[in-house]
Amino acid sequence: MLPGPDVALAPGRERAYKARWLRPTRCSICTCNIWLHPIAFKEPQGAPEPRHSWVLCQSCHHALLVEMRRSPVRSPLRLRIALGIVAAERSPHAYGTSTHMRDQRRFIGIAWVFFIAMLLHLVLIIILVAVTR
Repeated sequence: MLPGPDVALAPGRERAYKARWLRPTRCSICTCNIWLHPIAFKEPQGAPEPRHSWVLCQSCHHALLVEMRRSPVRSPLRLRIALGIVAAERSPHAYGTSTHMRDQRRFIGIAWVFFIAMLLHLVLIIILVAVTR
């Protein structure tokens, strides 16, 4: 009901609806946010139950099309097989973080801590020299 001359609104309740923010959808493969132009896929009629549906970003969609062109399979399972191959390559959960990458991140973190500590000591020495003069 819209407020008219005979309807009074409670104080602070000028709007009865909430402003909705556009929430991006997530790609079914790489789990990145899709802000513009999500591409939805649903399995064809001949595919066995349960028939799945996916939402893909542009880069995963391109990789899926390349894989489907490469695939010699011509059955209704073609989409599911190609999507599984693309997901095995592009999913963030497909490969764990290697120890090399973890060690490299740890080394960079330790280097930053040493650099900040060095700067703090330099500032402390400059303050001590300025005070003693």
